[in-house]
Formats: sequence, structure tokens, C-alpha cells
Amino acid sequence: MKMIATWLRECDEAPFARVFEAYSGVTLQDARPLSGGEIPLLPSDGLLLTGGSDIAAAFLRQPVADPLHVEEPDPARDAWEFEAVKRALAGRVPILAICRGHQVLNVALGGTLHLDIPGHRDPEQKLGNLQPLRYVADASVPVPVAIRFPFVNSSHHQSIDRLGAGLSVEARHADDGTVEQVRLIDHPFALGVQYHPERDPLYRPLFDAFVEAVKANAKTVPV
Repeated sequence: MKMIATWLRECDEAPFARVFEAYSGVTLQDARPLSGGEIPLLPSDGLLLTGGSDIAAAFLRQPVADPLHVEEPDPARDAWEFEAVKRALAGRVPILAICRGHQVLNVALGGTLHLDIPGHRDPEQKLGNLQPLRYVADASVPVPVAIRFPFVNSSHHQSIDRLGAGLSVEARHADDGTVEQVRLIDHPFALGVQYHPERDPLYRPLFDAFVEAVKANAKTVPV
């Protein structure tokens, strides 16, 4: 059985359970119920970083001029996820990073964020595939047709500013250029998406690619 380590909000448990019930031989291990002081170490063949609250200022690589731009931080989750990313990178464990996770991956690699952007958190954007994407022609690795989506369900108030080391942009918002998809170069599989593939079966090919990488991973790493 392949283990995927993650930290899930209670509201995300059902959507991700529905996604992963389609895959035999893999199971999610949620660090959140285990947390209570020390960071738990979970044997992991893959790391799933999901959506949630903003990254606490102490973990960012930049000054925070207005504390109101950091909404409902969860330092315990930050501590676990940043340590998990560090271990996953060192162990070359596959990573799929979604929404907040996409930002965590960027910051963990030394990048920065736009801490408050307008026009990206309208209620209808949360569930509807309304935001147009533009795929970058000179991406370091060609984006497979199966994971190219003309419109996505992206809802957020922060976004990537300066790219973390080794990251390559694969897709941007078609209108304003906001970074919506990144990939880590020279890693077996490390993909970050600003949108929410767990909310629509349309995005199944993203999870197919991640699970395939997890099953191919021969080295279990504690994260």
C-alpha cells in the first residue's frame, strides 16, 4: 500500500476521499488529527498539499506591511507542511500542491507572494470553471494535453510573486497573468496548481498523473 501524507481541513475530507477512492493501492494519511505539539512523521510515498488559510507571517520570505492581509493563519499546519516539503524534496517524493499548497511549495523554495490581489475570490469562482488559463509556450517541460484546462475553478486572494528556486511556470490567468500552475524542474513529480481539482471530475487526469508517480516511487520517506 502506498501512503500519501497530507493535512486536510475537515471540510476537505469528503472531496479528497471521493477523489482517492478511485485509486487502489494508495491511501491518504492525514496529519491533522495527529497534531498536538510535535510535528508527526508519516511514512510517505507522496505528499499532498491542499487548500486552506493563509501562511503565517513567520513562515513567509517577505515583510508583511498589513497584518490583515494574512487571514486566519494556522502556524501548526505551517510547521508541519514546511517540514514535510523539506523532507519530500530531499527524498525526491512526488508532490501535488493545490491552492494554498501551491503557495507553500513556492515559499518553501524561497519564493514570495502577492499578499492581496483583487478580483480572484468572487463566490462563483469557487465552484465554477470560469477563470481562463493561458499555458506558457516556453515551459521547461511541455504540459500534457490531458492536463490542459481552458477554464479552471480558481478562488484565492494571494498568489505567487517571485518564483521559488527551480520552479517553472506552466500556466497563467489568461487576462492578468497571475501564476496558476507551476512545476519543479529536476524532481520526479512536483506540480502546483492555484485552482481546486478536487472539486470537479474534469481534473481527474491531474490526480492520475500524481498517483502514477506515487506508485512508481520506490523510496518511502518520513515527512
